[in-house]
Amino acid sequence: MKKVLILTTLILTVLVSCKKETTTTEPVQIAPSPPKEAEIVEPAGDQCYAWRANGSIIEMSFNVNSHQEVNGKLSYNLVGKDKNEGTLIGNMKGDTLIADYTFSSEGVSSVREVAFLQKDGTFIEGYGDVVAANNKVSFKDKSKLKFDAKNTLTKVDCKVE
Repeated sequence: MKKVLILTTLILTVLVSCKKETTTTEPVQIAPSPPKEAEIVEPAGDQCYAWRANGSIIEMSFNVNSHQEVNGKLSYNLVGKDKNEGTLIGNMKGDTLIADYTFSSEGVSSVREVAFLQKDGTFIEGYGDVVAANNKVSFKDKSKLKFDAKNTLTKVDCKVE
């Protein structure tokens, strides 16, 4: 049963990370800045971001506390793939959000590490090689993450639930 869960998690990760190329040009890679000295910042309330293209939607809402801890929600509704939604718990490290995304897809609960680079009021999703261990899919080397500007979530009004 454990092997089936790990195999399912790996397959879902590959499916979610696979993207169709819409152009033949290489995507512009954006490098994250090194972490800054910790600043004491009061919580700013919920922040909401979304990406929409060709019927696919990624939505993220979260808040950041004074210790740079992030707590929120993330959902992927990609055309041709199963919708998954869940919780986002992590930390802002400089201009990069690194978090565990706990989600349910096809009745299976999974945990996958996600990364988003904050740039000019947007969040750009990061990708890289992953490894599965302890029922979680994590990045092998966070310093080698690639941030593709075509996957940019822009600020939107938060939905009232």
